[in-house]
Amino acid sequence: MTQLTADGECEARVVRQVRGGPTLVEGPVRIIEDDGAETVSDRFVVAVCRCHRSALYPLCDTSHRALRTPKAAARTDT
Repeated sequence: MTQLTADGECEARVVRQVRGGPTLVEGPVRIIEDDGAETVSDRFVVAVCRCHRSALYPLCDTSHRALRTPKAAARTDT
């Protein structure tokens, strides 16, 4: 699954940290957990869970949204 450039060099993946959310990784990706379990995704962007509450862990299912405080969720911009 390694992407190579025309020169045969490894192409760098772009990884973005979303504040209060997942880590977004340009795909395709292969995630290997410490117990050896593998998760493979061929999507063009993969959301990797950081809150460990996802039912799809290690992939994000937006469970982190439930962690927001009611005060922050009720806030509206004026």
